[in-house]
Amino acid sequence: MPFHDDEYDDGRSGGLVAKQGAGDNAAPLSISEISAILKRTVEERFGFVRLRGELSGVKRAASGHLYCALKDDKAVIDGVMWRGGAQRLAFRPEDGIEVIATGKLTTYPGRSKYQIVIETMEIAGEGALLALLEKLRARLAAEGLFAPERKRALPFLPGVIGVVTSPTGAVIRDILHRLADRFPSRVLVWPVLVQGEGAAQQVANAVRGFSAIAPGGPVPRPDVVIVARGGGSIEDLWSFNEEVVVRAVAESAIPVISAVGHETDTTLCDYAADRRAPTPTAAAEIAVPVRGELMAQLDELALRKRRSIVRPIMLGRERLEARVQRLPRPEAILAAKAQKLDELSDRLRRGLQDQERTKRERLGHTAAKLSLPLLRQRVASSAERLERAGLTQRLLARRWTSARDAFAPVERVLPQLNPRLPLQRGYALVTTPDGQALTSRERAAQEAVLVLEFRDGKLPVTTGSGAEEHGPLPTPPLPPRKPARPKAQESRQGDLF
Repeated sequence: MPFHDDEYDDGRSGGLVAKQGAGDNAAPLSISEISAILKRTVEERFGFVRLRGELSGVKRAASGHLYCALKDDKAVIDGVMWRGGAQRLAFRPEDGIEVIATGKLTTYPGRSKYQIVIETMEIAGEGALLALLEKLRARLAAEGLFAPERKRALPFLPGVIGVVTSPTGAVIRDILHRLADRFPSRVLVWPVLVQGEGAAQQVANAVRGFSAIAPGGPVPRPDVVIVARGGGSIEDLWSFNEEVVVRAVAESAIPVISAVGHETDTTLCDYAADRRAPTPTAAAEIAVPVRGELMAQLDELALRKRRSIVRPIMLGRERLEARVQRLPRPEAILAAKAQKLDELSDRLRRGLQDQERTKRERLGHTAAKLSLPLLRQRVASSAERLERAGLTQRLLARRWTSARDAFAPVERVLPQLNPRLPLQRGYALVTTPDGQALTSRERAAQEAVLVLEFRDGKLPVTTGSGAEEHGPLPTPPLPPRKPARPKAQESRQGDLF
């Protein structure tokens, strides 16, 4: 009997074609059907769960959804947080942060994975929160947001003070009260949430909003901004540790005072601000000086100014009085001179009297000699001596006429002796440049420049260097002589000389 496999085929032997065996009513399931069954089973069996683990592979999609993985030392589970929940997170998820995630377990059929759809996510404990804070602080510090050289000086006396805080809390009342006590100032309050969802974004927007106010506009721009909040736990103050707040404070165009929490509380906003105040009240004290102290200081400066003006005058007066006391009295200075003046006046009086008496006596002797008979006798004697001398008027006139006749020939010959008179007849006078007359050829040869003076002017000439080699120049013919003068004149000239 032949053997057939079909006789023993029960549908599970893995034949070539799948067949449904007798009594088998379980139809094969598709992949989608089994994935849906698994998804439904997991979601029904595990409703909302809370998982604690470390974030890994955190990634935000362009759609706003958050993808991550939660892991411990032995296992890992994928997680997804839709855009609405991701936007409500109170912190920025990063790798390495230990969190507690609440959500529903489900499966992802596309990859045959199970995952948790996270609805809320919180940091697992204060230690994890501090670790996140330290990690964020180190990253922002590496960017230079906390560098000391970025800190700006606060204005000494701000005209307008901006305050970023809750309008209903005790902080704003403390700040206003302290400002009124120290120095009443104009305050602009930008109301914000100081904790909870959206608080960090509101604080950042307020700081940037104050910087965006244009100077000189309808709304006055603050000279200094105070970011303030009361004390609380690290969770309550976490909004001021957010990166968006820290960057807004660091980029503020207006100096910022951070007054978040009490004296022992420290936030990243304190590191980024230009000045940290231990309390909101202390921030008001830092922002403005004490008006009373300023007025007292101004009064003191005014008093010192008056003293500085009057002091030189007082010192000069004291020095003048001291020098006046050391000076001798005017009577003592003039006493010797007055005594000498009296003595000289007495001597002058006696001398004038003596001179008067002497002159009077001499005048008497002279007057005695000037009697009229004696004067007449002297006049007669002088006339007699004059007659004996022979100095009559006719004799003097005769002598004057004789002397004049003797000098008449000299007067006629004198013009003929003028050396420049021959220049009118064509002759020339040879002189040196300094005016010395030359009378010899040898003397003229020693000069480089000669001056020839003619009737109508002077002519400078230079001497030739080779004149000696050619020998003496020919002598020009003598001009014809004039006719001889009459003998009478010659005899007369001979008589003169």
